[in-house]
Amino acid sequence: MIVVTGATGNIGRPLTRALAEAGEQVTALSRHAAAVPDGVRHVTADLAEPASLEPALAGAKALFLLLSGDLHAAGATPADVIRQAVDSGVRRIVLLSSLGVATRPFGPTRIALRAVEDVLRESGADWAIVRPGGFASNALWWAESVRTQRVVAAPFGDVGVPIIDPADIAEVSAACLLDDRHNGGVYELTGPEVITPRGQTEAIAAALGSPVRFHELTRDEAKAGMARSMPAELAEDTLAILGSPNPAELRVSPDVQQVLGRAPRPFADWAARNVAAFR
Repeated sequence: MIVVTGATGNIGRPLTRALAEAGEQVTALSRHAAAVPDGVRHVTADLAEPASLEPALAGAKALFLLLSGDLHAAGATPADVIRQAVDSGVRRIVLLSSLGVATRPFGPTRIALRAVEDVLRESGADWAIVRPGGFASNALWWAESVRTQRVVAAPFGDVGVPIIDPADIAEVSAACLLDDRHNGGVYELTGPEVITPRGQTEAIAAALGSPVRFHELTRDEAKAGMARSMPAELAEDTLAILGSPNPAELRVSPDVQQVLGRAPRPFADWAARNVAAFR
């Protein structure tokens, strides 16, 4: 049995499907009831309460650990999730971390993630760590304005980074869960090329087959909008990366190719597969 946390999200959903299609027994874990592929068991639990994971972890051999907002929740102890898994008999853990652990290691979020990585390394379980950069699916922030106004509003229109398709993160994670060769691996995941918000807008327009206008926000405008859905500190941190990526954040990583034997998917591929969200 393989347990997938965050099973209803952009990574967990394709990962759950890929593992089920590979013939694995899968438990999909999320906070709320959700539809899952046929044959997949679903369990509701809260990662901020590691003891609640006990029913999901019973009999599990492997765990995909996506901490997401649980890492920042008041009183959360994400390292306890790893300890709970190992105590329950889980033998392999794949942790979704962040490229920022390597590229901007001194921010509070990255310090916390580094600490979780260290707990995993010392846990006694087999492990692998995936560190993606920015997600292609973050473009869904623009879906409503594209649907209603055919406009993408974003800061730093001509500053790009090599964003990664969540489907590629899922496939790399599946390989790490299933293949002993990836034990002890730390994989930095990016897309195949640097792409700017203006370039993403063009790709969305091409997928729609109709023009989409790009409107450049100021940094303050962007921060005000982001602060409505994330902590102000995280918004500021995100804007620092988007506005002034350092050389490590501009690097196109070979790791997707190394693990999967193919190049990572370009943003245009993600846009074409998700075009319904923008119609």
